[in-house]
Amino acid sequence: MATNLKNLSEYDPTQVPSAENMKFGIIVSEWNPVITDALMQGAWDTLIKQGAISENITVAHVPGSFELTHAARQFIKKTDVDAVICLGCVIKGDTPHFDFVCQGVTQGITLLNAKYGKPVIFGVLTTDNQQQAIDRAGGKHGNKGDEGAITAIKMVALNQELKS
Repeated sequence: MATNLKNLSEYDPTQVPSAENMKFGIIVSEWNPVITDALMQGAWDTLIKQGAISENITVAHVPGSFELTHAARQFIKKTDVDAVICLGCVIKGDTPHFDFVCQGVTQGITLLNAKYGKPVIFGVLTTDNQQQAIDRAGGKHGNKGDEGAITAIKMVALNQELKS
């Protein structure tokens, strides 16, 4: 668990590149929708705030966090997005299911980043309880969706810079 209690989504918008000419996919898990809908709204609002055009943002929903990897791969292969933001929430329970889902999603997104030339952003909350998720989905620790959007913008800008 993070020991830093500040709002992790606070940033200087002037230090983030313009997203005006960038295209994004946002994939949202339907599991824990109160949390994941807030993450999606945070990502959307931050992309727009940084200059992205709404027509250049495509949102798709998947049943759970485990399915984020497959959907991200499809976005990379079948669309012209510059980056994919994966948003989900896995809350620890009494069984090892939490560990398997978290490990699978983490490894899947890592593999996509290694294999393809487009950033796939890990915006999956892995918390011990509902309150920790709320705190990171627009609560006292900010919104992981905001952070995912900023990361996506910065990684697309890096890719563009390296191509020139």
